Amino acid sequence: METVAQEKYQAVSHRRNLQWALMPIMLVTLSLGWKYPLLGFTVAGAMLTGVVEAFYKGRYVCGNLCPRGAFFDRLVAPLTRRGVIPGFMRQMPFRLGVLSTLMGFMGWRIALNPSDLQHWGMVFWTMCAVTTAIGVGLAFTLHPRAWCAICPMGTMQNLIGGHKDRLQISHNCRECGRCETACPMSLPIARHKETGTLTDRDCLKCPECIASCPSNALQWSEKRS
Repeated sequence: METVAQEKYQAVSHRRNLQWALMPIMLVTLSLGWKYPLLGFTVAGAMLTGVVEAFYKGRYVCGNLCPRGAFFDRLVAPLTRRGVIPGFMRQMPFRLGVLSTLMGFMGWRIALNPSDLQHWGMVFWTMCAVTTAIGVGLAFTLHPRAWCAICPMGTMQNLIGGHKDRLQISHNCRECGRCETACPMSLPIARHKETGTLTDRDCLKCPECIASCPSNALQWSEKRS
């Protein structure tokens, strides 16, 4: 029978191995998409996957299946300082502004030549290249996952299913803060001890906080296989 420590290790190891496996999708798309525009449809696929999964597990795709999220976690984070994501970037009015601006621009660009799939692919690639460049800039100046606080897909997942599968915090919590250090989004997990539930809709549903907890005080509200 597996111990709790073994289960934690396996969960984190599985996520990290999955991220290493998915990250090349983004790297190949970014490096070759300008020449082979149809590769841009991998971006559309990631967007669609995130929206569909949001109905079941909120931002689960952001934390576990997003190739760009994997890039930020596995390659960028070790090279950057873990600063603070400004409060205004977490606020919904600002995020909705980013969402409407980028989605509007993408729609306008596609509408210029809607019958050409190569054109569609180039638009998706351009959006990915520009926003990744912004994300890298934010990572080195603010926080590794700062872009994820304002990513249009992340905002949509937040709105659709941010209340799904919430993290539960038991009375065993020592408020040591290790979970918050491990959290890719630096969410204030321990502050929710009194209510017993992390209500922040931007939780990425990853196992990092659970694995870091020395008192086994964290678990998901829904049992996972």
